[in-house]
Amino acid sequence: LFLWVNYHYIVSEFFMVASSDVTSQAFFAEYTEEKRSDLIWTTLFVLRTPVSEACQGVIRVLSRLGLEKHLKDDTLDSIRAWFHERQKDPREYAKTIFELAGIKYVVMTNIPFVEEEARYWENQVNFDKTLFKSALRVDQLLTADWETFAKVVFKIEDFNKFQKMVVEGYLSKSELLEKILDYLECWARKIDALYLFASTPAKFEYEENAETPSQDMKFNLPRASELIDKVLIPLARKLNLPIGLKVGACRGVNPDLAPCNGGDGVEVVDTKFLQSLCRKFADVKFLVTFLARSNQHEACVLSNKFRNCHLYGCWWFCNNPSIIEEITNMRIEMLGTAFTAQHSDARVIDQLIYKWDHSRNIIGKCLIKRYKELQKVGYFVSKNQVGNSNSMLFPNIVV
Repeated sequence: LFLWVNYHYIVSEFFMVASSDVTSQAFFAEYTEEKRSDLIWTTLFVLRTPVSEACQGVIRVLSRLGLEKHLKDDTLDSIRAWFHERQKDPREYAKTIFELAGIKYVVMTNIPFVEEEARYWENQVNFDKTLFKSALRVDQLLTADWETFAKVVFKIEDFNKFQKMVVEGYLSKSELLEKILDYLECWARKIDALYLFASTPAKFEYEENAETPSQDMKFNLPRASELIDKVLIPLARKLNLPIGLKVGACRGVNPDLAPCNGGDGVEVVDTKFLQSLCRKFADVKFLVTFLARSNQHEACVLSNKFRNCHLYGCWWFCNNPSIIEEITNMRIEMLGTAFTAQHSDARVIDQLIYKWDHSRNIIGKCLIKRYKELQKVGYFVSKNQVGNSNSMLFPNIVV
């Protein structure tokens, strides 16, 4: 409950209307999670009507969990007590959420460069792998984060020392790339990754001639494009895994909201990098979702032209009912059923319930509209055809 009411969607909304006396510094550094939750509940759910999608999501889930009588409580005390009881058996609670959401399993994006996450896998923490599958998150390749590579892959804490070793030839470019590739392959196998995954940084570009020297190449460390060519693509080919990309986030727009990861914005993206990747690596499947509403039509055209470009989901700022409907209608009209209609995109397990409730309802209406158009001209859709369409658009959903 603390995680959810303090989720960045809701915290950002809270600060739009919060008293000027509540500074972001005090809110994150001085208030306890309980105090933050109480303040948000009072401000957004008691003093105001929870009509935003983020707030309605909280209300919908509480209702589906059987807490209707507490939806208009002035405090979170009763709701908090209910969740406290459920925390005693988290595995059973997870199964309950999955059943209510109507999903078979979720795919986690696990980051092998984050010590806290890596420790769970190294210690072989026991969890239900039929419900929680994994993907390997490799954002650091797309940002060419050599400080992280030095520390985690090469076990060199002092980055200046690492740079010196590269300059003096103790580590060649081929050795650098090979060791990162080996490290990621080891992790992909360890977690049994279903795909490789990354969010593109703002203003991301891909250079097809990645080894061409440039002024910003420091100490001959390979840039992002070369890491794609020499690490990401070979890894995908070797393990026969698709590459998932989330495109269009602009990180740190408002640093004051950074403690809750709520300070990120959106940018309209130049899709030339994706065209280049799909054209150059035709044997690799790219699973792509765009954050900007303005990019959705161009994305459909790209997917129509490149068979290895598969669109999925309505991500983050696009995960609102009105935009889900608009995007889904466009995709059906342009791509038929050759896309994945939605993805969970949830950091808090309870969110699965409302995100799939509204998505299933909206996407179903979009399909029914197309079926009715077919019936008007004498083409009657069979039950099997409906089932096949559902399986293509919702591969992980109980229908």
